[in-house]
Amino acid sequence: MSLTVTQLTKIYGSQKAVDAVSFSVAQGEIVGFLGPNGAGKSTTLKIATGFIPATRGEVRVNGHSVSEQPLLVKKMIGYLPEHNPLYLDMFVHEYLAFIGHLYQIPSQQIKGRVKEMISLCGLEVEQNKLIGSLSKGYRQRVGLAQALIHNPSVLILDEPTTGLDPNQILEIRKLIKAISHNKTVIFSTHIMQEVQALCDRVIIIHQGKLVADDSLSHLTGKNETQPVLVVEFKEAVAPEDLSALPGVEKVVIRNNQFYIHVSPHYDVRPELIRFSTEKNISLISLRHEENSIEEIFRSLTTEAAV
Repeated sequence: MSLTVTQLTKIYGSQKAVDAVSFSVAQGEIVGFLGPNGAGKSTTLKIATGFIPATRGEVRVNGHSVSEQPLLVKKMIGYLPEHNPLYLDMFVHEYLAFIGHLYQIPSQQIKGRVKEMISLCGLEVEQNKLIGSLSKGYRQRVGLAQALIHNPSVLILDEPTTGLDPNQILEIRKLIKAISHNKTVIFSTHIMQEVQALCDRVIIIHQGKLVADDSLSHLTGKNETQPVLVVEFKEAVAPEDLSALPGVEKVVIRNNQFYIHVSPHYDVRPELIRFSTEKNISLISLRHEENSIEEIFRSLTTEAAV
């Protein structure tokens, strides 16, 4: 495995930011690392890249310990933090050459490597501009170029498309896809479309704990035997009344709609129609909810069930 995380724990005072998290990522995989704000995503990634130490547990990159061989491991990792730290008063090509020297790329190879990264990341028109004059999208491209310039085997990206417009998101997404063929990529995001477009696998953490680790196709197919009905009424309805209907296992309220989790192989629709008729309540809509990654994420990271 290119990246192995074993019982990783990080404690700040009395708070466990990361709580005994374990997972591994193989070469060539693109893994989405998901969780609500404050779940421990950035902390996990910072430990994996050697920026902060773990309280307990271990991270290995290509078999090498992050804590015991930090410099060696950092040569194997390309890292784009959530807040992209760039020297705004440097020119793009100048900055990439500087980063190349930091990674001890031989001087005779620097110029060619910078040219390669500028081409790969679509920075040809911007390469002679100051970084401070670039748009957010192009700054993200520069951040990706610096993460790739030393040809790492593992690429770790923390919220790589935060703050970008839809066109910039698509461009960065294409770029990540293009560079992932011979690298291990793990990235955190809140954009579920990004996960569906890029990922082979999804890891979800909540309150510092691992709550899911599976392929995207298997994860979204797991609950096919337990359908979810999305119901909307014109009048106010008590969720407890819906929970009491035969075949209903759980009711979740979102945006004035009821997401009704039904027992396997039980058709609760006649019960809902009977309920609305008896209560003289108008049933506006009734549909099946697809088992999307959004629904999986919400069900694993919220507790708004009745």
